[in-house]
Amino acid sequence: MVTTQENSNSMTDIDHALQQLRIDMNDAKRKSTFYDAFLNTTFCVPTLEKQEPDNEPNIEKGEVLPLIIECEGNDYLMLFDTEERLKGWAGTDAKWVGVPGYVIAATTMAPLHLAMNVGTDYSKQFFPDEIAWLRNVVERCNEAAAEEEAKQRAEQ
Repeated sequence: MVTTQENSNSMTDIDHALQQLRIDMNDAKRKSTFYDAFLNTTFCVPTLEKQEPDNEPNIEKGEVLPLIIECEGNDYLMLFDTEERLKGWAGTDAKWVGVPGYVIAATTMAPLHLAMNVGTDYSKQFFPDEIAWLRNVVERCNEAAAEEEAKQRAEQ
């Protein structure tokens, strides 16, 4: 695994939130700030080249196949909050797609794990229970937004 030293000038919003969370992992406000930053960050998700191996489904035009890495018996979806971090990890230019954190949270199912900003001082693993909790948060927010929209339409 490649590690890089980054100075404070290159810190992103999610880096700051993670740094604060690491001070006290049980602090509700720090957790809220970090998870809010995660859900509102658009991540670079590395993708595989279009292939048609014998045991894989055919990828239709416009679809992408995200890169999943197996480590110690767990599968990880790799995600990076900047293209530079993705390139630093990959060691070269890499194909990727931008995906908002709330979409990642809403669509990632167990037993998949997430690996954010691997190779930096601001890396973090997300475990299936944590991802399920985030998915629940997104679902509740979507329901609340739909209810508010319906209420506004009814008032017009």
